[in-house]
Amino acid sequence: QVRLEESGGGLVQAGGSLRLSCAISTGRIATRLMGWYRQAPGKERELVASFSLGGSIDYLDSVKGRFTISTNKARNAVYLQMNSLKPGDTGGYYCHVRGWKGDTYWSQGTQVAVYS
Repeated sequence: QVRLEESGGGLVQAGGSLRLSCAISTGRIATRLMGWYRQAPGKERELVASFSLGGSIDYLDSVKGRFTISTNKARNAVYLQMNSLKPGDTGGYYCHVRGWKGDTYWSQGTQVAVYS
């Protein structure tokens, strides 16, 4: 059973930074895609950033230039460095991992709150 452990959320003033971490703590997966989603209150979950093991990196337009996704060499952890945070970045952030067999996993989520 694959389990993702996430950390790093919190409360921060606009303009500040946070770093989210997500590690595959148990189980094994042949990782194809790793990414971060977020969900603001009353809104649908949206993809913030994704890292394909084929080398492709994609960002939500509103976070380009401010957020950076990265992984470790073992490809069993993914990070999201968030700089110049805005109140619009507030929401629950979820780590997502997809394997080559189509299996997908989600973290429990961590809250990010940005105040002006």
